[in-house]
Amino acid sequence: MPQAVRFDNYGDIDVLEVRDVPRPSPSAGEVLVRVRAAGINPGENTIRIGALHERWPATFPSGEGSDLAGVVEEAGSAVPTWSPGDEVIGWVDTRGSHAELVVVPAAHLVPRPPSVPWEVGGSLFVAGTTAHANVRAVGAGPGDTVVVAGAAGGVGSLTVQLLRHAGATVIGLAGEANHAWLRAHGVLPVTYGDGVRDRIRAAAPDGVDAFIDNFGDGYLDLALELGVAKDRITTIIDFAGAARTGVQAGGMAGSATVEVLGELVKLVEAGELEVPIAATYPLAEVRAAYRDLMRRHSRGKIVLIP
Repeated sequence: MPQAVRFDNYGDIDVLEVRDVPRPSPSAGEVLVRVRAAGINPGENTIRIGALHERWPATFPSGEGSDLAGVVEEAGSAVPTWSPGDEVIGWVDTRGSHAELVVVPAAHLVPRPPSVPWEVGGSLFVAGTTAHANVRAVGAGPGDTVVVAGAAGGVGSLTVQLLRHAGATVIGLAGEANHAWLRAHGVLPVTYGDGVRDRIRAAAPDGVDAFIDNFGDGYLDLALELGVAKDRITTIIDFAGAARTGVQAGGMAGSATVEVLGELVKLVEAGELEVPIAATYPLAEVRAAYRDLMRRHSRGKIVLIP
């Protein structure tokens, strides 16, 4: 029997189990994909501990995971676009990609170019579309100076590159271990922590035009102290802070489409977008993968390899 990650109640990482499950069967508009790689994301941890129960309640036993890349095993009767053996990148909305086999809507898939590694394709959708939405939310473009908090994480590492692609000057807040990587991608690194406001002002003597918070921990107040307009500040994590200050609180809304995913895949294929892979874990080590993720010091993505 195929295996999949499941949990029976909200809780810490130890509620996660890898179990035998019945082989899924696609309906008319779906395909069955054998997963070769599936990214993990902080939001999945937040859902698993029950912190988003009012917004996105779980039904138990619950699976998890959205991102995936894999090979089509079976196509539904109303799917003319995909055939067994096709290599694909996509996502599910059913919390089910952390599995060996998963049913995916045919409209949620794009082809995997041979030059895009499995682990990159399998971790692209959530972080990539969130980064895309970040850039759109603050309206970044040529002439703008944008500060990105959490600049080397899964979303941040893609956000800074998309900002540079849009023509913005980018200041990335990160630990010194990630400064060389940021510089190599055209980003001016600034160390977070005590004194960060003064370091940002020194790096941007003409001021900051926009601020993207991928980390939380008071960065929205910092953005306002720097004089950034509220409609050019966005966070993907500090929803309470956004409600208190009146700034934007986003995510991948508006960018979570197959069209945007296709654009991101093309950028990766062309060598214009790097998806750093911090680590890969076999499906059986899903708990270790989440422990790694929740340390919040990884550069780029952590990926399960079923």
